[in-house]
Amino acid sequence: MDAKEIVKTAVMAIDSKKGENIEVIGITDLTILADYFVIATGTSSTQVKALADEVEFKLSEAGVSPHHIEGEKSPWVCLDFNSVVIHIFYKDQREFYQLERLWEDGEKIDIANFLED
Repeated sequence: MDAKEIVKTAVMAIDSKKGENIEVIGITDLTILADYFVIATGTSSTQVKALADEVEFKLSEAGVSPHHIEGEKSPWVCLDFNSVVIHIFYKDQREFYQLERLWEDGEKIDIANFLED
């Protein structure tokens, strides 16, 4: 599964569980950390966990396992799938860390393309 397919699966999983403000940023030209960041918001710590669990479940169904997961019991869960890093925040943490601003030089990807199917 390539990076775009991982992004698509993650975006669809987050959307299916009513994740909010889903953003995808292409960072290939900016860093060697990953090709894409997926950033989303949950409305509660329970939803943040549910969103992360759903992403992990859907990608595991496709045969993709995370390289690392950080913050499984916190208001910010980071799922590292090597070429794609998925950040799921509770609203306050997302506003505080503002990853979108830190990576504003990255390519903003329209998620509508991933949700059409």
